[in-house]
Amino acid sequence: MSTASTRSAGGPDPVHLSGALEAAERRIFTPEALAFIAELDARFEPRRAALLTARAERQLRFDAGEKPDFLAETRTLRKDHWRVVPIPEEVADRRVEITGPVDRKMIINALNSGARVFMSDFEDSLAPTWRNVAAGQANLHDTVRRTIAFRSPEGKDYHLNSKTAVLRVRPRGLHLVEKHALAGERPVAGALFDFGLYVFHNSRELLTRGSRPYFYLPKLESHREAEWWRDVFVYSEDRLGLARGTIRATVLIETLPAAFEMEEILYALREHILGLNCGRWDYIFSFIKKFRRDPKAVLPDRAQVSMTTHFLRSYSRLLIATCHRRGAFAMGGMAAQIPIKNDTKANEEALAKVRADKEREAGDGHDGTWVAHPGLVPLAREVFDRFMPGPNQLDKLGEGLTLSARDLLEVPKGQITERGLRTNVRVALHYLSTWLGGNGCVPIDNLMEDAATAEISRAQLWQWRTHGARLDDGRRVDATLIERTLGEELTAFRTRFAAEQGVSERAAEAADILRALALDQEFAEFLTLPTYKHFI
Repeated sequence: MSTASTRSAGGPDPVHLSGALEAAERRIFTPEALAFIAELDARFEPRRAALLTARAERQLRFDAGEKPDFLAETRTLRKDHWRVVPIPEEVADRRVEITGPVDRKMIINALNSGARVFMSDFEDSLAPTWRNVAAGQANLHDTVRRTIAFRSPEGKDYHLNSKTAVLRVRPRGLHLVEKHALAGERPVAGALFDFGLYVFHNSRELLTRGSRPYFYLPKLESHREAEWWRDVFVYSEDRLGLARGTIRATVLIETLPAAFEMEEILYALREHILGLNCGRWDYIFSFIKKFRRDPKAVLPDRAQVSMTTHFLRSYSRLLIATCHRRGAFAMGGMAAQIPIKNDTKANEEALAKVRADKEREAGDGHDGTWVAHPGLVPLAREVFDRFMPGPNQLDKLGEGLTLSARDLLEVPKGQITERGLRTNVRVALHYLSTWLGGNGCVPIDNLMEDAATAEISRAQLWQWRTHGARLDDGRRVDATLIERTLGEELTAFRTRFAAEQGVSERAAEAADILRALALDQEFAEFLTLPTYKHFI
């Protein structure tokens, strides 16, 4: 067990670690680093708890029929002329970004992929076992110093190229904790733990190498939460002797309430912001979650809820116009497709979908986009090279664009099908089984699934059952139909993955979790919250 320095009178509770450390990790979890985490916890945990309470109270209002809208109290701010601080030259061109968890092989491959930015992820694509979290910090420590290397079981060696993508880090959202780090008897916020360790150990080294600490901030629901992050940044800069604005961040707009506060979020973080990103998958999940009690807000099959639907296209275009008016980047969303090696026709169809998606983003004015697989970097880069000859599209201001709350809230039309129902069960079951086995980024049916897409799957099952939605063949989606489909998919899953250790043996456990998520009367805010207890 490692511990921060002994508590002084009136000082913060020391942070104790209950998880074991490998030799390479002990240089990360030093008394000095844990003392810094303890300071962050003491200063910012009470406000984090209050912000989560505010989320819950607002959800009760949504459940009662309230709809989000642009804030009346900040109307003047939206009309005033102001801009965020200038973008560092190092990241003036972000045309293709790649994301993935913080394991060594992934980091090396992503940084060498030809993408301009790699977002190393402690959130949706990482199963937060202690081993993954602790090793991830050590891996990033080596990455910043360019000493990271990996040898596969087959004997293949991996090293960084001379030119690599710019590194960014996504800490966990405000709702998650790190149960292996305790301040007194209370777990430390995962957001503070992930951010604090990285910025404490790597800020100076990054500056020495001509870079700086860059972050992606997930799942914000209000500008008050952005103000919390601003204050975390400012305190950390002062505490570590960094100039104001050294820490920079991009905010994912992946919740419905945040889409109505984009101006305010930019303003709150104006000394630290780089831009906003369309986190499309979590955004769809958030739409379902916020309107979970509204029978008029039932969504069709996930496959039919594309970025060309009116509410998603409106949110994307509003993000572009908002960011560019304030001098910030507007980043496009994730292409979840992965190359299909054994089926040429299916691969061509998948790539055509990616190309059309990226052409829409680039044509609308996004400054870059996300891909989930290194094999898609060349395609995305070709599209943005063609549409965006300069480093970005900050000059596209969306003049004349008028979008209202109604545009952001329009429920897409479509059908609910047995195929869609079965896909949701299969994806959620497969993902949860693999997540419980320690892997949070899973290829399923030629798509790269993470917690966000699994959230959509289980949320749709709950929504369809709760509101008695009917399939296109007339059958009602009820508990009996979900139970029967789950049983069939569980049998098929066990047969398919019988030989894969770490997946098949967790299938029954995953099925129990999915059953509860889909059939309980109350909607679970995040699937990662009740399942986190299954990790040692």
